[in-house]
Amino acid sequence: MIKTYLATALFMLCQWHTYSQDFAFGSLEPGDVKLAKNDLDSFSNAAVINEYGKAFMVYNDTKGFTELIVDYHVRIKIFNRDAYDYADIVIPTHKDETGERVDVITDIKAVTINVVDGRLVSVPLDKGQIFKEEASRYLTNVKFTFPDLQDGSIIEYSYRLVSPHIFNFKTWYLQEDIPKINSTFEAIIPGMYTYNVILRGPYPLSTQDAKLDRGGFRIAGRDLDCSHMTYGMRDIPAFVSEDYMTNARNFKSAIYFELSDIYQLSGANIKITKEWRNVDRELVTDPDFGGQMKRDQVFKDLLPNILKDAPDELSKAKALYRYIQRNIKWNRYLGKYSEHNIKHALDHRSGNIGDINLALIAGLLAAGLDAEAVILSTRDNGVVNDVHPVLSDFNYVVAKVNIGDDYYLLDAADPLLPFGLLPLHCINGKARVVNLQKPSYWIEPKSTQRSTTQYTFTGELLADGTLTGKLVIHSHGYAAHRKRRELANYGSIEEYIDHVDEEQAHFDIANGEVSGAEDVEEGLIERYDVERRLYDGLGATEIFFNPFFFNRIGKNPFNLDERTYPVDMGTATEQRVLMTIKLPGNYDMKSKPDDYTMVLEDKGGRYLTETVLSGDTFSFSQLLALNQAVYSPESYFALKEFFSRIIQHEKIDVVLQQAGER
Repeated sequence: MIKTYLATALFMLCQWHTYSQDFAFGSLEPGDVKLAKNDLDSFSNAAVINEYGKAFMVYNDTKGFTELIVDYHVRIKIFNRDAYDYADIVIPTHKDETGERVDVITDIKAVTINVVDGRLVSVPLDKGQIFKEEASRYLTNVKFTFPDLQDGSIIEYSYRLVSPHIFNFKTWYLQEDIPKINSTFEAIIPGMYTYNVILRGPYPLSTQDAKLDRGGFRIAGRDLDCSHMTYGMRDIPAFVSEDYMTNARNFKSAIYFELSDIYQLSGANIKITKEWRNVDRELVTDPDFGGQMKRDQVFKDLLPNILKDAPDELSKAKALYRYIQRNIKWNRYLGKYSEHNIKHALDHRSGNIGDINLALIAGLLAAGLDAEAVILSTRDNGVVNDVHPVLSDFNYVVAKVNIGDDYYLLDAADPLLPFGLLPLHCINGKARVVNLQKPSYWIEPKSTQRSTTQYTFTGELLADGTLTGKLVIHSHGYAAHRKRRELANYGSIEEYIDHVDEEQAHFDIANGEVSGAEDVEEGLIERYDVERRLYDGLGATEIFFNPFFFNRIGKNPFNLDERTYPVDMGTATEQRVLMTIKLPGNYDMKSKPDDYTMVLEDKGGRYLTETVLSGDTFSFSQLLALNQAVYSPESYFALKEFFSRIIQHEKIDVVLQQAGER
């Protein structure tokens, strides 16, 4: 991801200016009608022909605060029915906790334009088809769908947003999931406000202009100047999401605004973007954050029983971790703050993420351990700003316990996680450690265990072509965690085994058992009696089969011509196959997959196979190891080729010929 600071702007409130680079509503250019799918790329089913936005600020004398006004206008070409969902428009509006400061959408215009018998026919949106949907306590979506949609339709809409939420001004997404021919954004910001303006993404601006608008608005009888900035980008490729990535917002080209300072008419300066020392004080003194970490008295009567079999610091930490895991069930709400308080969560055995992990921290501190809070942003929430402290970037809290020269990051919200293993959704760039006594500091959480799976098959090939044997699957680290989560979705081990039997294409399962499901600190082991028909007919002189029964890669997960963002797997992985088959007689190896050794540069991964025939015993082994959790965009083509070669190699069959037959 590229993050560029474009400007620091000083402003306050501006009125709307009559000059504008907006394009005329409903007035098409010949090129708009002629635009075809392959003119832009081969895979997008729609494209933005033109997009324009203008944001400015006004002072509402009646309400007594500044409002942000955003005018938005876009024209989109729909090439085929696979893009009809782009005609389903959702405009989010937000409100604060009091319910008094609410976003308002006005002046919605929308039209569908079709070519019918060589002429343009416009079908306007019926205003009665605009409705609101309450998505949450703080979010309401304004929704509508374009009428009379056809392949080749051009849809166009505009609206005005009036918002009291000025902290982030207006984020402008230059890049989206479909290509854009042009995107232009004007920001008019009063001189009493200072914003940090940031460009994220891989593409440069084609237009960047700044000028001064003198006396652009009036407040308290005074005219103040505004900074008028214009940003534009042309011929913007579609952002194509692919496997192994964090939130797409982290990588799309966009302009972000963060309010830094407000200069009042009196001359006083209100610092909005605070220093971390100010945020530390705010968090430590907050009754729903630091106040909960300090509630060691909650554990006064609990600790003797929890720690009765814990002679050292590590065993104490593990005992407290297991206690919180078992006694507070996650209520499915995220949050870095306690929802009620940790005593309430323990009494009612339920709480949000803040309740659970702040309770764990309080318990660790009560036991005399060195514990801290770690605030972070989950993978689907985007990465945090590591230049300026923006508390709204963080949506999660976990515990950090320091023991000797080591430390452990703990999330007790998931009862299936072993001690010291964070869920993968918490592995997302930098996180901030908050200590009750010391300054906060950055860490970068990493996966502490690989995701490892080993398939061991020992079998016998019968004369009629039936292969029978025992399959043992050992899972460790994140692989074991995934299996335990899957097991939790079934009422019993038997139901899970039935599911595996239904999903397993290569074998039929006769019997099975699973061990280690309850002990999350150990690996999980599955044992199955399996069989499959390799070939038909008795007395066959040749046997054909593909030895890649397990962990076969059917499709390359990497197919882009270019990937501008990292391949983020969250953790290193290792998958191993060991197979031994007793044959129904003596055979010669007529052909087989080559014994293969392939490595990625800088020890990034390796792939090994070996096929051996010794007497009447056939053996096969395979290893696929990806040693890095994250691969840079520069490594993408090597990774893509790595998987492509594996797929080709796995298509090769073994051919065994009965000894003496030619």
